[in-house]
Amino acid sequence: MVQRQPGLGVLSAGSSRLEVWGDPIAHSRSPQLHAAAYDVLGLDWSYGRRRVGEAAFTGELTSLDDTFRGLSLTMPLKGVAFAAAVERDRHATLTGAANTLLLGQAGPRGFNTDVGGIVRALADDGVTAVDRARIVGAGATATSALVALSELGAREVEVVARRPEAVAPLAELGRGLDLTVTTASFAASVPSEVPLTIATLPGDAPVPDAAADALAGSGGLLLDVVYGHWPTALSAAWERAGGTARSGLGMLLHQAVLQIRVFRDGDAGAALDGEAEALVAMRRALEEPPAA
Repeated sequence: MVQRQPGLGVLSAGSSRLEVWGDPIAHSRSPQLHAAAYDVLGLDWSYGRRRVGEAAFTGELTSLDDTFRGLSLTMPLKGVAFAAAVERDRHATLTGAANTLLLGQAGPRGFNTDVGGIVRALADDGVTAVDRARIVGAGATATSALVALSELGAREVEVVARRPEAVAPLAELGRGLDLTVTTASFAASVPSEVPLTIATLPGDAPVPDAAADALAGSGGLLLDVVYGHWPTALSAAWERAGGTARSGLGMLLHQAVLQIRVFRDGDAGAALDGEAEALVAMRRALEEPPAA
């Protein structure tokens, strides 16, 4: 017996295993979030975690049997997951990154739910539109942040990066999204004010106090995508400045909801029956201590 879903290849009726992969991975809260949602939604699925680096990714992926339904991918695997996908959604195509693989006989389909996770997390703070914003960092997650800002209506985005040349791909992406990307360094002063800053640096990334304080003084609301290392250098600076800083837990929550949509129906845009109740359970799971 097989199970067919809109736009998918063929999934085995026994395809009920899911995992989150990355390196490091012990800090991931995704198993708690997914387990809470599956319980509410009545999905008889299991969700585990596996430490996988870039070098091992292809071998691990090809070793999976048809009991596996899909994968969540975190650093440093979003690029190799994108490359492995035989089909990709619009957000994955724009960013060159996939944080979700839906498995099937036709090959894995890649999705980027980080973009929607950022948009929905900001909506929780009442941010549903923005003209100008700042991104700190120019790595893979910065591309998702830029696409999210475009969907919120941003026309100008400043990217603060240690290496100005790293901003070039973001500037090219910005041109395709009809927004202007400018570059600033941590060493320079930050005179312009923006209502929103999205930080995409690793949690343990060092940021000089002077640079962090300058960013906090002109940066509006901070969404720091990190949650495993908290507080970060930037969130501490926002606290010193009396500003508002949010961790990446909200982004994690909402991108997980979109992942579950993909895993169930193959469509991140199709709301789940019982989604509101699942979201409540997932928020409650985040209030509990991280699982060992």
